[in-house]
Amino acid sequence: MKPTRPADIYLRFLQLTEALRGLPTLPELDPLEERILALVARARQENERLSVRDMMAKDQLGSPATVHNRLKSMREKGWIVLTDTEDSRRKQVDLTQAALQHFDRLSQCMLNATGAKG
Repeated sequence: MKPTRPADIYLRFLQLTEALRGLPTLPELDPLEERILALVARARQENERLSVRDMMAKDQLGSPATVHNRLKSMREKGWIVLTDTEDSRRKQVDLTQAALQHFDRLSQCMLNATGAKG
C-alpha cells in the first residue's frame, strides 16, 4: 500500500521501529541517555572526538555527576565504550558495534517506510 500523505511514512516508520523493540537487542535508554546517544552518534558521524570531560561540560545534559552516571549506565547496557586517548586521564566516548547495528536497523526501517531499496 502506497502512503497517501507524508505523515503515513512517519507512522509506518514508527510501526517498524516498534517491531524492533521486540527483538533481543540492547536494553532501553532513558530520555537523557537517548540525548547522549544522539550526541555521540553525531560526533562520530562528523569524525569528531568526544571525551567524557566534553560530555560532562555540556550544560544541556545536566550536572557532571548526572552525565557521569548516565555514561556509566550506557556502558553497562552496551551502548557506548570508553577508549584511551593520548592523555591517559581522558577517555573518548564512542558507540559499540551493537549500537551501530541498532542504527543500521533504524535506517532500514526508514527505507522500508518510504518504500526505498536499501
